[in-house]
Amino acid sequence: MKLIIKTLSIAALAAVLLISCESKKPEITAKATENNESTKQMVQNNNPKKGKNVPKNMVCMVNDTYMGKEQIEVLFEGKIYYGCCNMCKEKIPKDARARYAIDPHSLKKISKADAYIVVIGNNNEVAYFENEGNYQKFLKENT
Repeated sequence: MKLIIKTLSIAALAAVLLISCESKKPEITAKATENNESTKQMVQNNNPKKGKNVPKNMVCMVNDTYMGKEQIEVLFEGKIYYGCCNMCKEKIPKDARARYAIDPHSLKKISKADAYIVVIGNNNEVAYFENEGNYQKFLKENT
């Protein structure tokens, strides 16, 4: 039963990764394209290995992606969250999915602002753990 719950939790995490500010693309301008290219270049130059802990302020918590540069700080209910764009900045206070995640080990709902964040995907996707200990236990149980 626990394996089924973990599988569903990972599937839910993957579904959340598909939801991003990219889903509502504004009209693309030359400047936006230029900024996007510079962000991609910065991420490629500062690309952590899979399984590495990353700083909260370099993660877009709406996209659940390590961005490779400092993100926009959003203070909400006494906690600091991070987003990559103005749309993310607006979404964080309005959408609990931008502020909370399920720890893949304990299956507890946790605040992204307090999480131990680890790169899990080839495209810098991240997972949120309650603490480093939960991440280490998750690794031992799933390898």
